[in-house]
Amino acid sequence: MTTVPGSTTRTPSLGQLWRRSRWFLIGAAVVLLAALLIGGLGDSGGYPPLDPRSADPDGARATAQLLRQQGVTVNPVDSPAALDASPADDTVLLPLPDLLTADQLRGLAAAGHRRLVLIDPGESALGVLAPEVHPAQAVGVPLSIASASTAPDCPLPDAQRAGSAELGGQLYRLGADATGCYPREGLPALAAANGSGGTQVIVLGSGRFLSNQALAQDGNASLALGLLGAQPRLTWYLPDYNSVPQQDGQRSFTDLIPAGWSWGALQLAVAAVLAALWRARRLGPVVSEELPVVVRAAETTEGRARLYQRAKARAQAAESLRRAARHRLAPVLGVPVTAGEPDGSALLTALTDRLERRPTDQRDPGGPHALLYGPPPTDDAALLRLADDLDALERQVRQP
Repeated sequence: MTTVPGSTTRTPSLGQLWRRSRWFLIGAAVVLLAALLIGGLGDSGGYPPLDPRSADPDGARATAQLLRQQGVTVNPVDSPAALDASPADDTVLLPLPDLLTADQLRGLAAAGHRRLVLIDPGESALGVLAPEVHPAQAVGVPLSIASASTAPDCPLPDAQRAGSAELGGQLYRLGADATGCYPREGLPALAAANGSGGTQVIVLGSGRFLSNQALAQDGNASLALGLLGAQPRLTWYLPDYNSVPQQDGQRSFTDLIPAGWSWGALQLAVAAVLAALWRARRLGPVVSEELPVVVRAAETTEGRARLYQRAKARAQAAESLRRAARHRLAPVLGVPVTAGEPDGSALLTALTDRLERRPTDQRDPGGPHALLYGPPPTDDAALLRLADDLDALERQVRQP
């Protein structure tokens, strides 16, 4: 590129381009880094809670191993089709059965399994599999309660053999033909009912006692063996926690939005916050500027006095005068000022000692306490007298 002598080029240099666009580039890099971090966290390969393959504290590998040692075949399945293909003479464990559709629940009820163990079921699953059991929704009773060691207090043989166990979570109300165990707040956290086709349905408000971290406590291991090891084979269903069953074929507007849009909206929100911070940054150091008009202190005092007079704020005006007098007298009398105010007792004591050394006719007839801490004046004349008396008191104190 050639330039004509005497002419100036308007092409920006690399330094100018960098200074102009550096904040945009830094913001784009931060947004990209946040997107990669969120994407990496979202693709975690860990196991969900109560997974028989998980050795995490909330996993259930210890329970699965204990059942296998007792001769029970543990068969994890992760699809409704494999669940439907499970033999009818086994025990089926269903964490969060409400994730199944209504048709899948009805097919499971008609399969005639020996025992169904439901963990934290809701009204939809209970209405199909255990109509005698309903979630507790009474006023004053929590829908869910923290798990804790609880006595069985029921005739269920598995619960009696286990004794106290760590139960809690969802609480339930029972019909006439259902049995409740491990009551919390007067309502059972474990229920046993008869389903269709002679199936025994066990309803658990929480499966925490099956987890690796809780299995060795109380009678949790015995209760797990009794509930899940009654048959030689256990089908352990692994639900898809990301699926939401559709009821009656109706879908809301939010159900039609792809899942990736939520992450996109979050990234846009982060970008908007960064842009706001960028635009709100200080553009340079604070520049001091001379005031166009210098106002005398006397005019400021008179203006404030007029405001007090117009508002009839005699109490505020009197307190301002007294506070200023206290702050001026304290250094003269050697009383320290702490927390923005001199100690009243020390100030009055020092003031009394100083005035007692003066002739009697120079003492204030109202006394120091009335002047410095007395009630507010009732009219403007009393306010003026208070100001004059405070001035006279200060002159007496400052006289050598």
